Amino acid sequence: MSAFVPAILVLADGTVFRGYGIGAEGIGVGEVVFNTSMTGYQEILTDPSYCRQIVTLTYPHVGNVGTNHEDGESSRVHASGLIIRDLPLLASNFRMNQTLPAFLNANNVVGIAGIDTRKLTRLLREKGAQNGCIVAGRIDEGEALERARSCPSMSGLDLAKVVTCDTPNQWQEGEWSLGKGFSPPKSHRFNVVAYDFGVKRNILRMLVSRGCKVTVVPARTTADDVLALKPDGVFLSNGPGDPETCDYAIRAIQQFLAIGLPTYGICLGHQLLGLASGARTIKMKFGHHGGNHPVQDLDSRRVMITSQNHGFAVDASSLPANLRVTHVSLFDGSIQGLERTDVPAFSFQGHPEASPGPHDVDYLFDRFIKLMQENAASNA
Repeated sequence: MSAFVPAILVLADGTVFRGYGIGAEGIGVGEVVFNTSMTGYQEILTDPSYCRQIVTLTYPHVGNVGTNHEDGESSRVHASGLIIRDLPLLASNFRMNQTLPAFLNANNVVGIAGIDTRKLTRLLREKGAQNGCIVAGRIDEGEALERARSCPSMSGLDLAKVVTCDTPNQWQEGEWSLGKGFSPPKSHRFNVVAYDFGVKRNILRMLVSRGCKVTVVPARTTADDVLALKPDGVFLSNGPGDPETCDYAIRAIQQFLAIGLPTYGICLGHQLLGLASGARTIKMKFGHHGGNHPVQDLDSRRVMITSQNHGFAVDASSLPANLRVTHVSLFDGSIQGLERTDVPAFSFQGHPEASPGPHDVDYLFDRFIKLMQENAASNA
């Protein structure tokens, strides 16, 4: 598609931005959010947590390294659209297989460039995330506004069941390294069942690289079916949508907690662990999306830079006595980490598996391994 095809972004409040299309011609509708990462646009677009969302990248130049066959966090693009300031004329990288526009076209995703993303980001920060519509090609501004206003709110949406896998499967790919690609699995020390609520591939790779045999199961898998696999631990993945709608997952997690099975949750999995423990979740004004979020580990007092992608949070005022806060955001004080004081279970709101980095919080994967080791020793 030509870079000169006209495109518009219309927000539900009536604000209109005019630019040019950089992806497929057509319409994209979803909640408009902004991401402050300077790199990783391919990983962002393919992250299932962005289902039904239109991503605004605040970094001004996007697309200069193209896309490749290795950096996807899932098999396809899940974002409903992409908004950028400037598309560089040249894309150059020794790993590149496609340009960003070609990648968007191949995945039938609309994109818009040439708009003031600073103004859009300020608007989203002041008014909060809101629904929007991108139209590229034949433009009907009135229809775009109607589509933006009729788009369902994220609150009350169960999207984990939309993006999850259809059947259980074994994941056997370890982490990537330059010149070697993805590493083969090491010897399996632990049997881990990973719930796919929209899981990112690098999470599974980090588990495999630590000696885990990983079985990925659909979001609605019952606790009994998981326990039949005789896991040493259960992993609760990231994912899109409102965590309170995932009642099936909450019930399963409560069964794991009741028998003291080591459990580790990230992002949506973190929120679900909180809900299963008796806490509540809330919709944030504009969420956390980016790779530069400072978080403090309350035990070590260490401050880390983290990757974030969430629009809901565990409500700090709702925590039961057996749920302890381990990490907090230094941006707004929201809960970033939780730990059960009575059973071996913990969670983190951000993304320790960040791909690309930062990797400051990847020690939490080692903590999960230690939990399974300790649980195995106590049951020996």
